[in-house]
Amino acid sequence: MGMMHGVFYAVFVFNILTAFTVIFIEKRNVAVTWAWLMVMLFLPIIGFIIYLIFGQSVRRLKIYKVKQDRKAFIDALVERQRHDLIHNRIDYHDPAMANYRDLLYMNLVSNYAIFTQDNAIEIFTDGESKFHSLLEAIKAAKDHIHLQYFIVRNDNLGRALVAALTQKAQEGVTVRFLYDDFGSFWLPKRFFNGLRKAGGEVAAFFPSRLPYLSIRINYRNHRKLAIIDGRYGYIGGFNIGDEYLGRKKRFGRWRDTHLKMTGSSIIELQAHFVLDWNAASRKQIPVEARYFPLENHRGDVGIQIISSGPNSAWEQIKNAYIKMIHAAKESVCIQTPYFVPDESLMTALKTAALSGVDVKLMLPFKPDHKLVYWASTFYLGELLHVGVKCYLYEAGFLHAKTIVVDGKIASVGTANIDMRSFKLNFEVNALIYDTFTATKLYNIFVEDLLCSRELTLAEYERRSRLTQVKEACARLLSPIL
Repeated sequence: MGMMHGVFYAVFVFNILTAFTVIFIEKRNVAVTWAWLMVMLFLPIIGFIIYLIFGQSVRRLKIYKVKQDRKAFIDALVERQRHDLIHNRIDYHDPAMANYRDLLYMNLVSNYAIFTQDNAIEIFTDGESKFHSLLEAIKAAKDHIHLQYFIVRNDNLGRALVAALTQKAQEGVTVRFLYDDFGSFWLPKRFFNGLRKAGGEVAAFFPSRLPYLSIRINYRNHRKLAIIDGRYGYIGGFNIGDEYLGRKKRFGRWRDTHLKMTGSSIIELQAHFVLDWNAASRKQIPVEARYFPLENHRGDVGIQIISSGPNSAWEQIKNAYIKMIHAAKESVCIQTPYFVPDESLMTALKTAALSGVDVKLMLPFKPDHKLVYWASTFYLGELLHVGVKCYLYEAGFLHAKTIVVDGKIASVGTANIDMRSFKLNFEVNALIYDTFTATKLYNIFVEDLLCSRELTLAEYERRSRLTQVKEACARLLSPIL
């Protein structure tokens, strides 16, 4: 019996010490702190192991280093555009965009997001068209190819893409491929051997120090970017794998949104890739004109490229979402596979709905992560009570991360509406200031409504008691999901 008391006492002391670490050393958000304390309280020792895997903070790590001369150059560009915004000296190609000067300003000063208006956009909503376009762009590349994806599969699509890259490397084109070490955990190490032998470069973001044992689940690079010759850029939700072509029975059709862009916004996409690559690889990319070609573009779409990550001072993408919602006068249309918002975003959505704005939220009917799905459905009740319309997409799996406001401005990128995207992962979005493009994205949303079922308040309140318990438990863990 005395031995049992000793073990109990040791576990109690251990829990106190680990709780002290979470509260006083990490200095986290209060909601996150309470969530981790609950895990450690109900799962002694095991909870601390889970914390080591999921919860360690990366804010102290200096992942990105920008040389002082380059930072001074960027600061000068930002200051010049900031001055122009303050004094209303920007000639908007779309006059309606003058109403979003404060959104432009916020992204500029907090995120170094330069506003460019010489862009053109092509929208993809299925993997077949997106990857056909990307493979064609790769085949036509003359100087360099930069690819960055969270998930890469060793399947038909993955092998076809690497084969195309290997061919270009053999032709003398500079090829760099950056993948996330955890997102592509099951990818064989030999997968890129042919590309490397052909002269291509490959790097893994934030790899584990122990081969085949990646415990760094947080702070992943969730960005999906492709830059070809510094002239064409791709951004959106598609990763690399056969399921993104709708070839997996589990999900069926994969409904996502991705953009192909040309124009000066590609310079910003390239800058994000260079920073991520230089953080992951010992072979640094030099800042050369070949990677940032200056030419006269014929597009007229306004774009800001915004990013966020655990090393950011602010939650820039979340702030942009909230600012967009507050700017709405008529409608807000949101598509996201995961919906685990914090109080600030919930307040923005509820305030918009209570103000008479038509707020529509679309989630997948088929979940791929049960715990996150239960947390998502918990929050729907609050929104339904204030008039937000919620829809469940039934024609496959919805993975699009899209927001359209008033059919005038929109966001397409890699960030979901959850705390993991806002706080824990490295994400990047394109904010689009163009009525024509935003209207196209709005019409795509309307088409998706035909494949969706509205979740009414009456139906929501008929949920079983067991379902409600699952949702409530998942909601308590939502700050760390």
